[in-house]
Amino acid sequence: MSESSSHSPSLLVTLASETLSALRFYSRWPLPIFAFEGDPHRAPDFRTLPRILPLAGAIITLPAIFVAWIAALIDLSSFTLALLVVASLVIVTGAMAEDGFADVADGFFGGHTAERRLEIMADSRVGAFGVVALILAVSMKASSLAALFDHHGVIALSAALLVSGALSRVAGILPLVFLPPVRPGGRSASVGRPSVVVTTIAVVTVLSLGALILFFSGIPPRGISACLLLGFASAFPMLVLAQSKIGGQTGDVAGATQQVAEIMCLLALSVA
Repeated sequence: MSESSSHSPSLLVTLASETLSALRFYSRWPLPIFAFEGDPHRAPDFRTLPRILPLAGAIITLPAIFVAWIAALIDLSSFTLALLVVASLVIVTGAMAEDGFADVADGFFGGHTAERRLEIMADSRVGAFGVVALILAVSMKASSLAALFDHHGVIALSAALLVSGALSRVAGILPLVFLPPVRPGGRSASVGRPSVVVTTIAVVTVLSLGALILFFSGIPPRGISACLLLGFASAFPMLVLAQSKIGGQTGDVAGATQQVAEIMCLLALSVA
């Protein structure tokens, strides 16, 4: 047996363990514990997480895709179908990113100093800015998915969910790559800083595979380009805003960035 082949099983086990860790972190699935996992309850190591994040992000959307096909088979209206899909995504993820999106909206626009903004973001209560942000986010996702279903059908909608799930979660870790943690003892600091090289590979993977998946699902090229480019480009205004408002990043900023990227990707596809 060659040296390279002898290392293959350990690499596969490592990738499988990292994928399971990412799924447990980003979703509320009751996944079984496998013997090859060292510590199934540990948080993912964000230094290497990007290499499996596109796969984990796509897997998380599978229940929503199943719901979309059932809703299409029983001939529900496009908007009802879209609302059920959004509800499925929220249930599977436990609304973790949506919670961060609401906290960022409350903190960034409800406080006058960086300290006050961070204090508001740490508060478990949701304020007016957060409520409005969540309503707008759900409305834009549902309307985009309904339009996409009307224009291109359930196959294209399924592809859009897969790609937006993968893309938005890779975009969501960009604040951790480019901004320092605001709270040295906070959660975003404790999970590690993603490698620029590994993150770049993840971005290229999403761009290339995402383009293929969307193309073969019947999405026009202009919609594919807009989805992929706007999805990732939307992260950079979030970086600028976070730096100007609080001087860095938190877990809430990462969640808000994921939500913005997902919305922009779906909006772009809905008008294609």
